[in-house]
Amino acid sequence: MTKNSDVFLDSLLKTNATRLGPVMADPAEYRLQVIYTRIDRNARNRPVFTDFTYRLSPETYFYPASTVKMPAAFLALEKMNRLGLDKHTVMHTDSLSAITTAVTADSSAANLQPSVAHYIKKIFLVSDNDAFNRLYEFLGQEDFNRALWNKGYPSAQIRHRLSIALPPEANRLTNAIRFTKNGETVYFQPEQHSRLQFQPRHDSVGKQHYEGDKLVNAPFNFSEKNRIVLADLHQILRSVIFPESVTSAQRFRLTGEDYRFLYRCMSQLPTETDRPAYDTAEFHRNYVKYLLGGADAKTELPPGLRIFNKPGWAYGFLTDVAYFADFANGVEFMLSATVYVNKDGIIGDDTYDFESTGQPFLKELGQLIYETELKRERKYKPDLQRYRMTYGTEKQP
Repeated sequence: MTKNSDVFLDSLLKTNATRLGPVMADPAEYRLQVIYTRIDRNARNRPVFTDFTYRLSPETYFYPASTVKMPAAFLALEKMNRLGLDKHTVMHTDSLSAITTAVTADSSAANLQPSVAHYIKKIFLVSDNDAFNRLYEFLGQEDFNRALWNKGYPSAQIRHRLSIALPPEANRLTNAIRFTKNGETVYFQPEQHSRLQFQPRHDSVGKQHYEGDKLVNAPFNFSEKNRIVLADLHQILRSVIFPESVTSAQRFRLTGEDYRFLYRCMSQLPTETDRPAYDTAEFHRNYVKYLLGGADAKTELPPGLRIFNKPGWAYGFLTDVAYFADFANGVEFMLSATVYVNKDGIIGDDTYDFESTGQPFLKELGQLIYETELKRERKYKPDLQRYRMTYGTEKQP
């Protein structure tokens, strides 16, 4: 990432500051970070990347929220391949006393049974928290983190399940899991206890925070919460969209069918599936499409454009990591951004500025970069057929 790259994006954003709204009036206060990757193809259709960054700072903490579900999905597929199991294999999770309940059925699946594949689909379609938790339990806290560290992301710390308030020790424990075919167990994984020692951190955000019903006049300590920096999320997505562009050590061990499955899940809209069948008033077409879509039900994305992404939102932090493929215009690029929208500075009061500030900003940011890409001349038009998927209702698990 060159200095000129930083100057380019800095100039583009500042020139369009009024359009981008209040975030650009004080980007430091909003803890804004942006990565934009320009992609050029050579005569053999091989991608060449140029990264542009704005205020990228690995030291500036942001809560990654549901973005951690993306590496969980990739690692779960990798583990299934290592075990020699198909991703659609029935997966039953045992209960773990006082932590999580058992799962032996899934009414949203075509065969009424849970599986790694169906959990991944729900993760990308609507950012399902329980689906992530079940993959977290399948991976195990220790193996989850070591796998990320071994792939070149040593600062990542995935320490806990989502949407369940549990002490750190409970998140070290993960449930027994059995995979079955025709009612017979083909693989059993016993309960696991992570003994991983995480590097100490000092990540505090906010002015005040709630502990239960009590308002505490001090920042909230995120030091035992999940952590992964924006550059790593961006690179993890790149390693799946463009697996040939990363080293063998960074690559996820996936099959060609796994990639096609992921491309479909990551770009599919909740309105394009009946397995699961979603209430499309709530889970509308742009429900998880923040960059360009703005999570706005009324916004129509350009015809021929697909967004392969994973967002996250919690505690006032709003993040989206995305690859854009415009089949109609032959345009592709990557864009990742995180912003902190919490005007009152209180963590835990559920009064955040996602809809008024965060979502409009990401929508305009995505639109701005897309417009820039539409105007950009390319020596070679990209062949994007690899990412062209068929969507619609499905009857298969």
